[in-house]
Amino acid sequence: MDAPKRKTLTAAAALLASSLAAPAAIAQSKVAIRFQLDWVWQGPHAFFLLAQDRGYFAKEGLDVTFDQGKGSVVAVNSVASGVYDGGFGDTNALIRLAAQKPGEQPVAVYMLYNRAPFVIATLASSGIKTPRDLEGRTLGAPAGDAALGLLPVFAKANGLDASKVKITNMAPNLREPMLQKREVDAVAGFINTIWFAAQAVGLNPEKDLNIFRYGDMGVAGYGSSIMFSQKFVKENPEAIRGFLRALTRGVQDVLANPDAGVDAVMKRDPLLNRDNQKARLLAAIRNDVLSPEVTKVGLGDVVDERFSRGVAQQVEAASLPRAPGQAEVFNRSFLPSRDLRLVK
Repeated sequence: MDAPKRKTLTAAAALLASSLAAPAAIAQSKVAIRFQLDWVWQGPHAFFLLAQDRGYFAKEGLDVTFDQGKGSVVAVNSVASGVYDGGFGDTNALIRLAAQKPGEQPVAVYMLYNRAPFVIATLASSGIKTPRDLEGRTLGAPAGDAALGLLPVFAKANGLDASKVKITNMAPNLREPMLQKREVDAVAGFINTIWFAAQAVGLNPEKDLNIFRYGDMGVAGYGSSIMFSQKFVKENPEAIRGFLRALTRGVQDVLANPDAGVDAVMKRDPLLNRDNQKARLLAAIRNDVLSPEVTKVGLGDVVDERFSRGVAQQVEAASLPRAPGQAEVFNRSFLPSRDLRLVK
């Protein structure tokens, strides 16, 4: 073979090898993110899953793995321990961790649940009509429940002596059955979880339950937020910005077309009841995500004065050792531009 032909073949081989290697190199360049959600697959996870299915995270150079969770407080601890890079967890538990073990807490970067979803529910026939009526009664909730963790704040805001409330812990799936059977006088938890679980045991939440919503009764704090470990924040700031851009696109898509969001959830678990999951998603949008505040500041952001009040309430009511500064807990510098976050 003469030299010119050899050179041509060599160049062609090099070009072919380069083209074959390119996809692998691109795949390797993606930033991997292990992310824990707050609970098992359910309607409100549509925001994350639709964004994933439509390739928004991949377009940002991210390889995101979403795992089911075991509670919004557990998600905080999972990120703090380094088991996960990021999570969707209770901002109030994050504040308590920052107060008690400064430097170990994750950093919240996006407030998805602008309205805190925490409630206490009682049977309408129990005679418990005000928070103070809970004194001398039994309150049930799973151990580590986020609403239970905020009980001191709710109690102080409503003149309730929390020391006079007997706490009973149970598995999450036994909470509403125990209330229905009057084995406890009241239960604490997320509004949507209690509402739909009550329906599953034959109760009509609108008629059969009295519901005390923390956010409507003096508790200033926010709900669940997107958070990342301090290590990941320091090492991958651009990945976090990309994650939030992708998530915001997913949230906007779900708000515009909830059925598409439900499709994404059903792909993960086809045995779920579609109508039930759509109802859960719509309730989360109505009760947790959207608020008059969100129409002003946009998705993901907070009002500093309200955030500070929420921190101060927890410090006082729970006798925390210190009041963490907002910058320790919530960092808005990663948020997408406001025009992308305004509710359409």
